[in-house]
Amino acid sequence: MRWRFRPAPDSLLGRFHARSYLLRMGIGQALWLAMLFVVPLQARGFAWSWLLPTALSALVYLYLHVQVYAGPMRRLAWYAGGMALLGLALWPLNSVAFGYLVCAGIALSLSPSYRVWLAGMAVIAAAALPVALWLHAPLWVMLVVLVAGVLGGSSNFLYVRNLYKDAELRLSRDELRRLAVLAERERIGRDLHDLLGHTLSLVTLKSELARRLALADPPRAQREMEEVERVARHALAEVRAAVTGLRRSDLTAELASARLMLEASGVDFDGALPADVEVPEAVEATLALVLREAVTNIHRHAKASAARVRFEIDEESFRMTVSDNGRGGLAAHGNGVSGMRERVRALGGELRIDSPPRRGTTIAVEVPRRGAPASAVAAAPTVAGSAA
Repeated sequence: MRWRFRPAPDSLLGRFHARSYLLRMGIGQALWLAMLFVVPLQARGFAWSWLLPTALSALVYLYLHVQVYAGPMRRLAWYAGGMALLGLALWPLNSVAFGYLVCAGIALSLSPSYRVWLAGMAVIAAAALPVALWLHAPLWVMLVVLVAGVLGGSSNFLYVRNLYKDAELRLSRDELRRLAVLAERERIGRDLHDLLGHTLSLVTLKSELARRLALADPPRAQREMEEVERVARHALAEVRAAVTGLRRSDLTAELASARLMLEASGVDFDGALPADVEVPEAVEATLALVLREAVTNIHRHAKASAARVRFEIDEESFRMTVSDNGRGGLAAHGNGVSGMRERVRALGGELRIDSPPRRGTTIAVEVPRRGAPASAVAAAPTVAGSAA
């Protein structure tokens, strides 16, 4: 049976997947733990009287430190309290152990409530003061506990606040998309009901009339059936138009969605559709789908800090370029890229990808402004459907 590390669902790692932040914190913790051994070794030399308790406390501290990020948030105060007790117990044997108190205050700053953090700092200071007086520790030690706890905690507190705000923003974005899809489905349902209700009733009546006239008046029955065929074809065209309205995407809406997604992930986004630009529906829908796929790739895989979208228009073609400064290395034949390429080709256009490793990715799309040839337009719904 293979053991797997699984953070609690309500922990920082479980909710926000902040592994990179934990790694940066781990580097700082390694330096601090090294000081916990180096300073007393230089001042007092090697002695089991302080070395063994310090080593045991370091193991317990590492466990508590990991639990601060991976354990249930409701137990955060207990983990921080354990760190503070380690510092108070080890302080008489190791003069650097007061750093455990600083770490306890910083850990408390990860709490969703700033009141818990400040109250915890007050309790830590109140517990440390008698020990400092008993050990005749200099005044600057207490100042370090308070100042370092507040400054380091402030950084953590702001970071966690941003994580919660980003999570709320993503939920709001997902809810808006869900409501938009729901509203569109309801609109399509109403349109189909309005379109087909009257049409099917008319088809039923004329079919019954044609059946009755089939023997008595065959020419009139034939005319009625021709009328049924005409009405059915007209209804089919209206249904296709309604369904096309459901599938159609809007470039402006996709740009707004891209900005919301990327900026919520810490990626600076620059891009806007030029004013007074008329784009054929088929071209706009394809470009919007390509833009959505490209932005999703940036959000999930690029690890970029900036992204931009540029549009160039002339009399014959419409060009869109999506670029980022991420790690690059985008596969030119992945499923998402293949779907984008097929959509662009269906309109008689071309898609190019430039993605050198560690130098970002650029996706350039060029399509004719007047749309694709008739054969390509006829095949476009099939291509889009299979790619999706």
